[in-house]
This record gives sequence, C-alpha cells and structure tokens, in this order.
Amino acid sequence: MADAASRAEQRVALVRDRPEGRYALAREFYRLAAGPAHRYGHAELSFTRWSLGRGVLAPESSDRPGSAWWRAVNERLLRDKTEARLLCDGAAGTASARSVEYWVDFLRGPAPDRWYRAHNASIVAGYLRYEALAAAEQQVERFMMNVALLRVLFTHAMLARPRLALGRFAAALGPRLADPRHRTVQMFLDLGRSFPPEYPVPLPVAETILDEHPLARMLDYGVIAPRLPALYAYSAASLEEPRLTTLLDAGVPAYAWPHEDRTIWYLGNTGPHLGAIARASGVRLLWGRNSSRGWNSRRGQDGGG
Repeated sequence: MADAASRAEQRVALVRDRPEGRYALAREFYRLAAGPAHRYGHAELSFTRWSLGRGVLAPESSDRPGSAWWRAVNERLLRDKTEARLLCDGAAGTASARSVEYWVDFLRGPAPDRWYRAHNASIVAGYLRYEALAAAEQQVERFMMNVALLRVLFTHAMLARPRLALGRFAAALGPRLADPRHRTVQMFLDLGRSFPPEYPVPLPVAETILDEHPLARMLDYGVIAPRLPALYAYSAASLEEPRLTTLLDAGVPAYAWPHEDRTIWYLGNTGPHLGAIARASGVRLLWGRNSSRGWNSRRGQDGGG
C-alpha cells in the first residue's frame, strides 16, 4: 500500500487541472476534520475563492491560462494538508516535510497558533521552492505576492506576538481579530479589497499601488511596513525556516524582486496620516525614497509578545 505522501500526491493530481476541485479538496479538509479543527478554514477558503475568481488557478490548457506560480503554491498547501490528514487517519509513512508535521500537530490538537504555524509553513515552503516561477510573472503580480506574504505573517504575529504586530494596541485588538476561527481574520488576508480581480492585472504596478483601498494602504504602510524586519525574523524562528529573512532587502519586500526596483515600494508610503498611525502603534517611519534603511523603523517600545 502506498504511503501517505504518495497517496496525497495522487489525490492532488486528480484536481490539478480542476480549479473547483482544488477548492473542494481544501474545504473537505476542514469539513472532515474531527473536533474543533473544522472551524479554522474561513480565511484560507476565502482566499481560495478569490484566487478562483481571478483565474490564477486555471490550468495551462485553459483558454485563459492561470498562473503557474499560484497553482504551485496552492498545490503545496493542498498536498501538505492531505498528507497530514492521511497520517492522522492511520496511513503508512512519516511526514515528508516539516510543514506536514505542523499540520499533524494541528489536527491532533487544534489551536489558533498551531493553525497559523502549519498554514504559513506550507505557504513559505511554496514561496521558497517556486521563486523561479514567480520571477516569470509581471511586476504587478510579484508585488501582490509580496503583499500576500507579509499580510499572512503579520496576522500570525497579531495572534502569537501581539505587541510585535500592534504595539500599544496589542492587548485590545490582536488575538481577537487574528483568531482564524472567526471571520474577522479575512479583513487582513483578503487581497480582493486591495487589488484588481483580473489575471493578468491590466494596470501597471504604480497605478495598482495608488488605487489600493485607503484602509488597506494604512495597514500595509502605516502598521506592517515599519515592523517587517522583526516580523520576518519572528516568523523565520517560529517556522524554523531561516531563509525567510532573505526575502527582505534592507527592510523592503524582496521576493522575486530585484534590488534596482526596490523604490517602487515607496509609492504608497506617502501621507502624514501613515506616520501618525505608525507612531500611535509604537513605531516611527523613516521617510525618504533613497534611505538605505528602507521601510525599517525605529521602535518606540518593546516589540516582544
């Protein structure tokens, strides 16, 4: 009999060219999970529906092919979860990756922090493995990939290290808003509020950034951006993946992103209200497009959890 890893690969292969099948497999993981684990799928399934709507999961053979990168990262998440469930159900074999081990831990003892650790480990593993596919995408798509990553890392920190993520607002807001059992977490992970729904995006990256919803821009530039080095360092330690910190370039997101293009990240970093938001949460923006420190901030208070 095939082991859990082989059976998971076979199961995912059946839906590889069927976007709705991918969604059904993702939903099935939570619907069939024992105990409270079934309550954790809101944000992930919402993001998958957004991906379906954009068309990024459409197969290469489609009249409008999707994205090889988005398909590959989605597949890594599906495969890890499917393998973990098979192992918990008694299938032969051992976990094929650390991310699968994290999903097994979650299924055996569901908890918000364990869900984030498993989910983010699978996503980060996909990012690192498929960076060559990302490099082939349009610049605006690569911008969105970086935003998706920093948002999901930030949301985990809101729950597990709220003072790092939100400073003085931590006790009142962090863990409650970021709990993956509640739909409020979708406010942070739903890129549909920030970016166009089409693939490929018809607008250049500069116009896309400036068209971002004001509340989303306040989150990205006023709250998250000043904390990126500490945020990525925490996530790298939590996921036991030190390579994650290499996806920043002096504090600026750098996944599949050449150094010479880093100034694009400053386009949305304008307006005195962003500085005010940063200061209110305990950090200070360092303005200036030519600053070698980029999005780094000077901490106004302790960033520990």
